[in-house]
Amino acid sequence: MEAARDNGHELAARVREELALFHNGAGEGITCNALALALNAKPRAVRKAVSLLRLAGLPVCGNPASGYFYARTPEEVEETCRFLRGRALHSLKLEARLRNISLPGLVGQVRADIEQFPMEQAHEGADRH
Repeated sequence: MEAARDNGHELAARVREELALFHNGAGEGITCNALALALNAKPRAVRKAVSLLRLAGLPVCGNPASGYFYARTPEEVEETCRFLRGRALHSLKLEARLRNISLPGLVGQVRADIEQFPMEQAHEGADRH
């Protein structure tokens, strides 16, 4: 299990280097599949590596239209944050429908869960996914 964790961090370092050197700004994005091919990795592993970098606070931005890139501007970070929030809200709407409760009711439950779940545990959990 520890070897898998090391590989995830090793790939994250390689993704960071590739993006920082060759994919700066939204106009220079690279698709997940192309990045995986360049790094001889699986797309799922690349997505996990991107999540690790984002959890570390690095400005790894992107969406399916632009591909991944290292942000040049605060506006690029903001655009990626809006994309991620929209994706999260869509998932929460689906969960609320499945549970047959209102979205605000579900958000209240999520808020309670977050308050009981320290960020250190969230970072550790990302390593396992």
